[in-house]
Amino acid sequence: MSCKLDKLIAKLCPDGVEYVLLYEVARISNGKDHKALTDGNIPVYGSGGIMRYANQFIFDKESVLIPRKGSISNIFYVDTPFWTVDTIFYTKIDINKIVPKYFYYYLHTQKLEDLNTAGGVPSLTKSVLDKVKIAIPPLPIQREIVRILDNFTELTAELTAELTARKKQYEYYRDELLSFGKDVPIVTLGSISFTTSTGVTPLAGNSEYYGGRIPWLRTQEVRFVDIWDTEMRVTEKALNETSLKWIPANCVIVAISGATAGRVGINKIPLTTNQHCCCFEINGEKALYRYVFHCLSNANDGLLKLKQGARGDLNAGMIKRFTIPLPSLEEQERIVAILDRFDTLTTNITNGLPAEITARQKQYEYYRDKLLTFKEIA
Repeated sequence: MSCKLDKLIAKLCPDGVEYVLLYEVARISNGKDHKALTDGNIPVYGSGGIMRYANQFIFDKESVLIPRKGSISNIFYVDTPFWTVDTIFYTKIDINKIVPKYFYYYLHTQKLEDLNTAGGVPSLTKSVLDKVKIAIPPLPIQREIVRILDNFTELTAELTAELTARKKQYEYYRDELLSFGKDVPIVTLGSISFTTSTGVTPLAGNSEYYGGRIPWLRTQEVRFVDIWDTEMRVTEKALNETSLKWIPANCVIVAISGATAGRVGINKIPLTTNQHCCCFEINGEKALYRYVFHCLSNANDGLLKLKQGARGDLNAGMIKRFTIPLPSLEEQERIVAILDRFDTLTTNITNGLPAEITARQKQYEYYRDKLLTFKEIA
C-alpha cells in the first residue's frame, strides 16, 4: 500500500468504511438495439466489447458496462459517449458517492459469475446486481486507489503494446526471410517427412479411457507455439484398445478441423492426439522441423484457402501435398535462429513478453484485491 493511502485511511476512516448496495450508488439501465443506427464514431458495445461505430450515443458520461448475457465478468469502463446493445447493461453513477473508475475496479473483485441466474448461457439480472455490496470509503481514498491501480494497468498496457509491435516485426522478418528466388526448390510436406499420422478420440462415454498418464492433444491446443503439456490425458487401456498411437517429440502438428484448421504447433514431448491433428515427423537430413514450423506458420493463409465443407476442414492428404521452399540446411539454420528469437520474445510463456504480462496482471490483481478490501464500519 502507498504511504499516502495509509495516511488517508488513518485520517478519514480509521474505524472502517460503509458498505452499501449497488443500487444506492449506480442505476443500472438496459441497452437498446443498434441495427437502425447509421455509421459514425460512437462505439457500440456488446458483451464481448466494441461491435461497431454508430452516429448516436445512449449515454455520454462516465459509466461501467456490465454484460447481461454471455461473458458476464467482462466489465468495461467508458469515459466517452457510447451506445450499448441489449446484451449489456450500462450504469448511471452517482459521482457524489463513488468515483466511476473506483466502481469499475471494485466490481472486478466481485465474482459476478457466481451470480449467474441461468442454467445455459450465463446471465445476470438488474435485481441481482442491485444487491451487490459495495465498499464506499471517502472520495479522496477512492481517487488514490484509482491512481495506484491505473499505474498497474498502464504498465500492462505498455507491455501489451510492445508485444503487438514485436509480433508485427516478427511477421515482417518472417515474410522477408521466407521469400526466395526461383533457384530454391519447392517441395511437398510429405516428401520431407518420415511419417504422417492422425490420432483418434477414444469413446467419450468410457471413463476407463480418460484420466490416465498419457498426454492427449486436441486441436484447440495447437496455437502456433511449442506444446509442452496437454489439457487432457488418456489411459493405457485407451492406447491398447483403440487406434491411438504415440507421436514422437518434435513433430510438426497441423490442426485440420473447423475453426482451428491451419494452426500449427510443435510437440516438445511424446504424446497422442485426436483425429483432427495431422502430425509430420520431419526427415532431419532434408529439413529442420523448426524451419517447417515457421514456413507453415507463414503460409497460414495458403492453408486456410484449402479448407472444404461446411465446417471448413482440411485433411492429411491436402497437407502432405502442401508445398514449401527448401533452401540448404545451413540457410534453414540461419533462418530458424533469427525467427526463434522473435518467437521466444512474442510467444514464450516462461521467458517472453507474455510471461511478463502474466506476471504484471497477477501483481495487479493481488494489489487490487488488497486495496479494495475494507473493514466494515460498525
